[in-house]
Amino acid sequence: MKKVVSVSLGSSSRDHRAEVELLGEQFDISRIGTDGKLEVAVQKLHELDGKVDAIGLGGIDVYLYAGTKRYALRDGLRLLQSVKKTPVVDGSGLKNTLEREAVTFLQEDLHVDLHGRKVLMVSALDRFGMAQALVDAGADVLFGDFIFALDLDKPVRGLEEFEKLAERYLPDACKLPFQFFYPTGSKQDRPPQPKYPQYYEEAEIIAGDFHFMRQFMPDRLDGKLVLTNTVTASDVEELRKRGVRTLVTTTPDFAGRSFGTNVLEAALLALLGKKWEEVTAEDYERLLRELALHPRVVPLSPTV
Repeated sequence: MKKVVSVSLGSSSRDHRAEVELLGEQFDISRIGTDGKLEVAVQKLHELDGKVDAIGLGGIDVYLYAGTKRYALRDGLRLLQSVKKTPVVDGSGLKNTLEREAVTFLQEDLHVDLHGRKVLMVSALDRFGMAQALVDAGADVLFGDFIFALDLDKPVRGLEEFEKLAERYLPDACKLPFQFFYPTGSKQDRPPQPKYPQYYEEAEIIAGDFHFMRQFMPDRLDGKLVLTNTVTASDVEELRKRGVRTLVTTTPDFAGRSFGTNVLEAALLALLGKKWEEVTAEDYERLLRELALHPRVVPLSPTV
């Protein structure tokens, strides 16, 4: 049995474990939260290195993307470099393949016409593939990176403007502690602190990282479609209570919940038997076709 572990800076209350079969291989997949403690994450990575088949880095990115440029996060690199033997990923490889396909799935399988639809993309930097696919599909996308990561009321519309701002601000921002602009640890467990409700209200679709969208989420999200990543059963119930019509997660259901892209990418890496730097987008695309994985669709509330 192959063993895949995600070491996350997120809350340990979201830990989960599942046994699944992928292409005839049995996998023991687990997630270990370190409650925002970078040093604990480093220690856990040292303990796992060489003892599991692949490791995912959760609750943090190593690289952020805008256009053709890649920006490395200081804390993400430190975690990546803590692992010397076991293949390790942060999920970004799948974000540029699986999450583009999730947008196609919305159109072709769920028959969602994205042309002109108002989309709030809470953070495009960590999900540039999804953001670009939404723009390419004709959606009216508002990029919320400055709003939700830096708490600045600075909505951005248009990929070109977004890429220019990323080039200007990211080199310095990437040197900051990751907790400065992303909710980690116990911040993931506290109730949402409603803020910037106008951007949620005007959107028909809310897309991107769940923790980014949740931290300022208003009380009501009636009739919205949410396209996101990892959610627990309690997250699903919270969205239901707020009136969300449909939840779509980019990764499938494993034993009752969707794992993060870092977990799925680590599992694919274990199947490939390669190091992260050796894997190509074509490798991922081939495996995804063979696995026939589809986004998870959860109807929550009647259309209003």
